[in-house]
Amino acid sequence: MAANEVPSETPSEVRGEARGETRPRASRYVVPVAVAGVAAATIGLVPALAAAGDPDLPEITAQQLIEKIAGSETQTLSGTFKVSTDLGLPALGGLASGLGGLGGDGASSTADPAQKLTELASGTHTLRLAADGPERQKLTLLDGSDEYSLIHNGDDVWAYDSKSNEVFHEKGASEGPEAERKELPATPKELADEVLKAAGDTTSITVDGTAKVAGRDAYQLVIKPKQAGSTVASVKIAVDAANGTPLKFTLSSVEGGKPVVDAGFTKVDFARPDASVFAFEAPKGAKVTEGAEEAAKPEKLPENFEKEFGKDFEKEFGKGFEDFGKGLNVIGEGWTTIARLDTGAPAPKTEEAPKEFQGLLDSFGDEVTGKFGSGTLFKTKLVNALLTDDGKVYVGAVTKDALVDAANADK
Repeated sequence: MAANEVPSETPSEVRGEARGETRPRASRYVVPVAVAGVAAATIGLVPALAAAGDPDLPEITAQQLIEKIAGSETQTLSGTFKVSTDLGLPALGGLASGLGGLGGDGASSTADPAQKLTELASGTHTLRLAADGPERQKLTLLDGSDEYSLIHNGDDVWAYDSKSNEVFHEKGASEGPEAERKELPATPKELADEVLKAAGDTTSITVDGTAKVAGRDAYQLVIKPKQAGSTVASVKIAVDAANGTPLKFTLSSVEGGKPVVDAGFTKVDFARPDASVFAFEAPKGAKVTEGAEEAAKPEKLPENFEKEFGKDFEKEFGKGFEDFGKGLNVIGEGWTTIARLDTGAPAPKTEEAPKEFQGLLDSFGDEVTGKFGSGTLFKTKLVNALLTDDGKVYVGAVTKDALVDAANADK
């Protein structure tokens, strides 16, 4: 064990297993598209760019630094951060518009966070953040002269898109821990907590020097998989030396090159923001969409989808909304965990796909073969998926070889 490596007996509050849920969809073509979504969700919204200069700080062990993060009492802050994301994905702009019809009547609000925040899956963005405990947060995405704001204030969640002058509102954000909520995207601390929860015998955690981030002295915590086959090379978290708040987050891929995520505060203040920061009133003339009304709209596939596949397209897919996702199994553990799903239907062919999907399938899908037979590998720098021709799907933050080995072992 390295001198500063955390022992496997990591405190219970920073260990555990990642949790997720599978949402059913009818179309098999949603599976490769979901790879992009999974990658974006894995990253979450995190604050880049540390200032030069390494401060001289007292030595600290990885165990002590983890406990410092877990024990952080930071509840209030405001600041600006940059997030640069490079998933190795094709441009998602056209895809997002092409899939607009998959929810409601295709005319949902441009201010809906589920649509707007997919922009953070690629490129570099500047954001402004304010937080006052768990009941009040505000996030503003600054792109040129346009602004997009997402506000959680008690029982309400508001989102406003200045470009389209549209407002999205959802009530019931604080009806209890079990209520389904449209949470604001993760802060650096929340993302760091999720990474640390997954730490165990498959993970190396060390302290690697110090850094200066947004004018604050910070320690650098480095997390690396011990297992071969993960697409993650390392996760580096800069932790405020004074209060234990994560200030910067860098996720690097085994492919090298630019980090998958390089994100962190450029300015930060831990004073309590004024209550007026979280107040919101829809501008005059703005179109207001209520989230409950959107959720009540029936699912609708893209235009001409049924015409291209026939009236019984769900039968062609082998399974409908209710069955898709059943039979999900988990292979392996730790950083090389693979989710295996048997759709019970032949894998789709690119030339048969609706036009909304063809470009995406061509741009990041490769044909692969093995003992399992043949299939298509959909790849990003973080999350990869293998769809076999007999309808099995293997997804994980693992390399192509790991997915092929898992499929071969199934035969």
